[in-house]
Amino acid sequence: MGAVSQERVLRGGAASEPWGGVARVVGAGLLWGTTGTAQALAPPGTYPLGLGAARLIVGGGALLALAFRRGALSRPERRDWMRIALAAACMAAYQPLFFAGVGRAGVAVGTLVGLGSAPVVAGLLDGLRGRRWPGGRWTVATALAIVGCALLAGVAEGGGTTDPVGIALAIGAGAAYASYTVVNKEMVARYRPEALTAITFALAALLLSPALLTGPREWLVQARGVAVVLHLGLVATAAAYLLFVRGLASLPAPTATTLSLSEPVTAAVLGMVVLGERLTALSWVGALAVVAAIVVLARAEGSRADATHRT
Repeated sequence: MGAVSQERVLRGGAASEPWGGVARVVGAGLLWGTTGTAQALAPPGTYPLGLGAARLIVGGGALLALAFRRGALSRPERRDWMRIALAAACMAAYQPLFFAGVGRAGVAVGTLVGLGSAPVVAGLLDGLRGRRWPGGRWTVATALAIVGCALLAGVAEGGGTTDPVGIALAIGAGAAYASYTVVNKEMVARYRPEALTAITFALAALLLSPALLTGPREWLVQARGVAVVLHLGLVATAAAYLLFVRGLASLPAPTATTLSLSEPVTAAVLGMVVLGERLTALSWVGALAVVAAIVVLARAEGSRADATHRT
């Protein structure tokens, strides 16, 4: 995989279409929102590390095949290998943290708390790296999203007690996801999305693949287990992350992270409709707050695009 040529750099259309970026990131969040429900429907014997490893192996393999078919694979520049390795480590860490957090705290609570913490981490990481604060609209939108996630998490499943370990694991997953986003943002302008996601997820799959050798594997040969893994790998990983990386090319990392909070709203709805998790009227106020945050950011990106076009 040789140095990326000028023709293969992501630029132009992706960089000048923040509205398209908003739609792609929100769409990715909708696909990710099915992850917790898919885990809950997995057969007995499934465990977080094994499920995360199987998801990455299928998703990473599909992304590699797509990148190869499109002739997108090329050797990353030397300066980017460390960043790609770090992004892969973040993604490998995210899998067991997320599945374990959801398993202990519930689909709605685990997803909402995990992803609700991600925008704050992304904003802080951007600030620590010497960049300017994401801005007033991002602050308002992120505050709305966090309040919404807090309402959802606090009243989900009938307002019962939450598992503190599950909450901590979910927050760890959110931090890993935010770190992945910030690291990837530095490379999306230089690599085609299918190539970048393929290399990153293939490395992450290698990191987690030993987990399949250390736990029970009977669930992998059951029809329901195969269906869950295929859905997680092809839909909630390969398709979702391709959308996300394409959207990230035209959006700041903190903005993309906040927009992806369409995931916990989707997870909450699926948790209620499919799994019977109880969400009260107040929880719907929280969901509307998250949707309002997405609208605020979408309008902000649209205004930025209009201003750029006029310039």
